[in-house]
Amino acid sequence: MHATRLVSAAALVLLLAAQSASAVSLNPRGVGQVLIYPYYTVNKGQDTLISVVNASAISKAVQVRLLEGYNGRSVLAFELYLSPHDVWTASIGQVSDDGGAMLKTSDASCTNPAIPATGIALRSVDYDGTGSVPADGGPTSITRTREGFIEFLAGGDITPGSQTDNPGEGDPPGCDTLSSFDVSADEVAPTGGIFGSGSIVNVGQGTFFPYNADAIQGFTSHAIAFGTDGEYPGGVSLHLANSSEAVAGVATAYVSDEAGRTLALDYQFGIDAVSAVFMADAIYNEYIIAATLGASTDWVVTFPTKAYYVDSLYAGVPLAPFGAPFAAPGAAPAPVAGNVYDREEGGYPFGGPCQGFCPPPLPVPGLDYEVNVIPIANSVGPAVASGVLGSNLDGMSLAPYGDDGQIALDLTDAGLTFAALPGGIDPQGNAVSLRGLPATGFMAYNVINAHAQPGLLANYSGVFRHRTTMACDGNVDGCTPINTGGQTP
Repeated sequence: MHATRLVSAAALVLLLAAQSASAVSLNPRGVGQVLIYPYYTVNKGQDTLISVVNASAISKAVQVRLLEGYNGRSVLAFELYLSPHDVWTASIGQVSDDGGAMLKTSDASCTNPAIPATGIALRSVDYDGTGSVPADGGPTSITRTREGFIEFLAGGDITPGSQTDNPGEGDPPGCDTLSSFDVSADEVAPTGGIFGSGSIVNVGQGTFFPYNADAIQGFTSHAIAFGTDGEYPGGVSLHLANSSEAVAGVATAYVSDEAGRTLALDYQFGIDAVSAVFMADAIYNEYIIAATLGASTDWVVTFPTKAYYVDSLYAGVPLAPFGAPFAAPGAAPAPVAGNVYDREEGGYPFGGPCQGFCPPPLPVPGLDYEVNVIPIANSVGPAVASGVLGSNLDGMSLAPYGDDGQIALDLTDAGLTFAALPGGIDPQGNAVSLRGLPATGFMAYNVINAHAQPGLLANYSGVFRHRTTMACDGNVDGCTPINTGGQTP
């Protein structure tokens, strides 16, 4: 990763001895300090509507980052100040049919910099090589901003009555002064309390794909000063997870498996703790593609921390759990395997070791990007269009087995690699590796009814979050013991 991955032995001793004030975890109830919106798009005539809510009685300073879907490079970043019980809303739409994307808001909450009433266009400067950040080998066109994912990071609570505090309803006074003083002086450690949602809407077609944002709680026990993190090219982002009062930059993660067991794992680097709570050895969801129903299905699979392991901005990439760097023509392949089943247990395997042909036929199915959209279509290959979402991040497609069924996507072993996140230390000092990749996302389907009523066309759409499982290797209860029958990454 970055040069600061080098941690001294003394710091590691402090890490293991430190008493964590908090621990990074995914809150199944949906409220936290950090929100991940796994997908936005403006393709296919769609807009993405986003909202974030401050459910608490204290103002919040929130860093907002829109990240493009190929490699997670920033396309827009700003600070958002939420007053108690505030709701902020915005929309992301296209500038033109062949142009980039634009964010618009009519909300009164303060932002720094201010967002004009006409909106603000998403930028290519952080990936096209025209600014201070080198190009990454991916597409350089502004159209790369048209789809990606979003982070909301509550970096601090605002001291009530301070200069930065937003006093309630209507247009908060003083928004234009936010850039004229050090707002960090008015911030204390964040207490969480934000939640949000996204919706992908096509007004003309009448489709609506809503989802809840993933909520990370216990992200940091320290206030994060915006605009001061020059050490990482990624700026204020997920690598700043920090639980330790003794050593800056380290974090504890609480990771739960499907049996309800929870592992507490210490990591030397905050980004690994965030990855740990998203780790999945398998993803499960359904599909429907029946032609008689006019049905089609896309899967969105987002790796919200992938850039920190594959982007050349960070020294030493690629790093586990990913095995390939992001490079021209714009991909960092993560091989996958799995099985497609119909409703009656029939099906076929894909990817994986051999399947009767050794070595397995190429290309091995893989997820190339930070955000991946997998079309479920009767013809497969890299040129298959994303029928539901109109995505260009569809480097992999899957053929169905029958009109509907389910897919089990294996993120650990595609016959060529064994994916796992190392570096976790449990309270007894045992080393633990988590199998798979850090993933989130959902299945979206659309059904077109051409005969709802005479002359009436009807669309029915649905979104279902992925189900995942977690597996680990290590000399600890609930994990496969290392070197005693389990695979060692």
